Amino acid sequence: MNRLNIITLGTRDIVRAHRFYQEIGFETSIRGSEQNPAIIFFKNEGSKIALFPIEELAKDINSSNPPAIASAGFSGITLAFNAKSKEEVDEVLEKAVQAGAEIIKQPKQTSWGGYGGYFKDLDGYCWEVAYGEDWQFDETNMLIIEDPK
Repeated sequence: MNRLNIITLGTRDIVRAHRFYQEIGFETSIRGSEQNPAIIFFKNEGSKIALFPIEELAKDINSSNPPAIASAGFSGITLAFNAKSKEEVDEVLEKAVQAGAEIIKQPKQTSWGGYGGYFKDLDGYCWEVAYGEDWQFDETNMLIIEDPK
């Protein structure tokens, strides 16, 4: 098992979350209607992202004893968008703010020599938006991570 296909984000308001992600540039595919979607898949390159009502996601894990839904705080998971320039970092963060996100770390030079910042989406998921001068991408726009020599 050496593959990750879909990351599903539980959302408290799937219609609002869908609108947010469309505003920052994601193309999507809806199962159900726009007013009452059952699930929304992102048409992004690489691993896929889905939006699903958080209560239903908890029931999908265990219908008779669903896990408790966290009300706030850091879940220990971040999502990342790897940009191809410093300017793209700034553009993505600005789009996120315009769509209703909160900047939780202003973009700046990083300790590892790159440039980046973080935003929190409407459901509290933290997204890193970062650029590294020596980063390379494959033909599907996935970041190439080579084993250290």
